[in-house]
Amino acid sequence: MERHLLSGNEAIARGAYEAGAQVCSAYPGTPSTEIFESLPQYSGPLYCEWAPNEKVAAEVAYGASIAGVRSLCAMKHVGLNVAADPIFTAAYCGVGRGYVIVAADDPGMHSSQNEQDSRNYARAARIALVEPSDSQECLDFMKEAYRLSEEFDMPVLFRVTTRICHSKSLVSLGRREEPAAVPYQRNIRKYVSNPANAVQNHPKTEANLRRLAAYGETSRLNKEEMNGGRIGVVTASAAYQYAKDAFPDDTSFLKLGLTYPLPMELIRDFASKVETLYVIEELESFMEEQIKAAGIPCTGKSLTGNLYELNPQLLAERVFHVQLPVVDVGIKAVSRPPALCPGCPHRGFFYTMSKGKDFVISGDIGCYTLGASAPLEAMDTCVCMGGGFSVAMGMAKAFAATGQEKKVFGVLGDSTFFHSGMTGAAEILYNQGHVIPVVLDNSTTGMTGHQDNPGSGRTLQGEIAAAIKIEDVLRSYGYQNVIIADPQDLAAMQQAVDGALASQVPAAIIARRPCLLLKHVRHGNGLCEVDGEKCVGCKKCLKVGCPAVSMRDGRACIDATQCVGCTVCAQVCPMGAISRKEMK
Repeated sequence: MERHLLSGNEAIARGAYEAGAQVCSAYPGTPSTEIFESLPQYSGPLYCEWAPNEKVAAEVAYGASIAGVRSLCAMKHVGLNVAADPIFTAAYCGVGRGYVIVAADDPGMHSSQNEQDSRNYARAARIALVEPSDSQECLDFMKEAYRLSEEFDMPVLFRVTTRICHSKSLVSLGRREEPAAVPYQRNIRKYVSNPANAVQNHPKTEANLRRLAAYGETSRLNKEEMNGGRIGVVTASAAYQYAKDAFPDDTSFLKLGLTYPLPMELIRDFASKVETLYVIEELESFMEEQIKAAGIPCTGKSLTGNLYELNPQLLAERVFHVQLPVVDVGIKAVSRPPALCPGCPHRGFFYTMSKGKDFVISGDIGCYTLGASAPLEAMDTCVCMGGGFSVAMGMAKAFAATGQEKKVFGVLGDSTFFHSGMTGAAEILYNQGHVIPVVLDNSTTGMTGHQDNPGSGRTLQGEIAAAIKIEDVLRSYGYQNVIIADPQDLAAMQQAVDGALASQVPAAIIARRPCLLLKHVRHGNGLCEVDGEKCVGCKKCLKVGCPAVSMRDGRACIDATQCVGCTVCAQVCPMGAISRKEMK
């Protein structure tokens, strides 16, 4: 049996492959992205795609399940909010073949706007919840999740966290199953979720959940490790790994892999074998509340708290009041806040917007969120994907109602436009909002690692696809003045902003330039240099917020190892002290 060092995400992809999944759909989002970046390497009847958003991904995968093949969709935790509508309905209807939904939570918000606990979705939707604690379990539990989905006729929520997704461990690989497709037959009673059918489906869902709860009492996904009778810990996922390090050697563990519905009698029996029972889990007291409600004494969140991710050191301090030894190396780490990359096409747009005194800029999720950082500080809000346009609309209506003269811009990226920005663009036009929608089109889904989208012209599997033109969509909506500008041409960018503000008809802006990191796009190979004789140290070049530009001995200095020659700094220099030099 082959053993490979795999991340959790890679193991999830392998598990879906070995389980015989045939149709897989996802929207990229850290920490889940690498699952679908790993899938295309596998041969056989395996179709995988980037969908425009998570709701579409969940619907595509569910459609495949209805049609008789095993399917997978994956997303980060906030994407589960977008996908919730079809998932809740699928719970009532049931499945054809196995249907698994991967939700990757982000305790500590390493790359997210919140740290919601997606386990609550399983309880709300009334579906199975499976949680692995290492890469081997990611593979093994994925295969079991498909079996559970089919046996209990329900979707399975496969919940992981950042540490599970990105940590690596040795994994034993198996062979791919080829489960026979279920021949499709129309079943109006099961799959047409009108009120009359839904009323009858709900009792079936509850009955399936009760059967699953009984199965959980003896499931191999749940494992008891008895080491003594003094301390017992009920735990799951990454918290199991932390607790194993932090608790004494004689601690007994009940590690749960099926965490909804909870195997309450198994927990009750385990609790009877120990003097003190702890429930160790990250984020919310999902398990602890249910265990206490069942009349089983335990403690957990009162000690560990419900903020951020845990680790062994925190558990030792909070549970046992033990300060683990640390070593002071005598070096203070330099603060390195995230910044737009040198040469990022978004920089020119945000520099232009930073000069507007009465601009209100509603931003969105992506690389361009960094436009809110100093020194640009050209963003007022960032709520969620698609919110750039819709939040701007609400602000504009509020300003109009209160007599405030504000120029409102809604800003989002090209991938976000296809994800959930088009509805906001329609809202602005339909309800006559005084908002200028701006799409920052860098030809990719940048922040998650350069995945393709409906405007890029390629699919996840590398096939050439129709590239939907954003300007065609906006014009079809009724935006009569769609202005396209290169954001690294600051004069053209300023002209675009001024033109949109002065427009007498609905106007929109597309700031278009490919991301500098795209491998298939050729860029120039020049570098910018500073003429020390001309530089007066005015620091205006620092206002563009480029990591390559700094000050040294009172003069501007450009780091040649970072500069890509975009010339934005040269365009803002009032002394003409910065110029681009072509490299041979």
